[in-house]
Amino acid sequence: MKLFSALYERTLRYARHRHAVWYLGGLSFMESSFFPVPPDVLLIPMCLAQPKRALFLALVTTLTSVLGGLFGYLIGHFALEAITPLLHSAGYWPYYEKAQALFAEWGFWAVLVAGFSPIPYKVFTIAAGAAAMPFVPFVLASALSRGARFFLVAGLIRWGGEKMEATLRRHVEIAGWASVAILALALVIWKW
Repeated sequence: MKLFSALYERTLRYARHRHAVWYLGGLSFMESSFFPVPPDVLLIPMCLAQPKRALFLALVTTLTSVLGGLFGYLIGHFALEAITPLLHSAGYWPYYEKAQALFAEWGFWAVLVAGFSPIPYKVFTIAAGAAAMPFVPFVLASALSRGARFFLVAGLIRWGGEKMEATLRRHVEIAGWASVAILALALVIWKW
């Protein structure tokens, strides 16, 4: 069944849409403060569709991610009690508790690592605000880590260019089903 090929083609069409940059910025902002989908799901196909704009797209993603991180910081600083039930129901509470422990010991470095890694960054932005992490180091760590992540992704896509896009197009079904299998396995392991 060719499910992922059609999805891939549709995503590339959307990536060329005239408002795609706005969608990318919006997704990046939301992901840093409250939304579960990482901006890479738009950044990668947009860089594939428009490789000459890859660095610009990484810049947009970085800036809006840092702004979203600031919003997450404000949520944690001013509204932690109001969102605590949401953190519990979304399954983020254990991550939040770990983030708080990391802040107590590492501060700036915790945000730096979280911003670059696949760890839910929004948990760290909220925890930074709740812990009243100094604002300037928070912004600096966010800008460095998010910038490094998104410019690395965009740079690799741009470097790989048409050859990478052709390879991905050829193997998208295998990659898609492998991702589903890995996700299902991770969920099974997580529940046990």
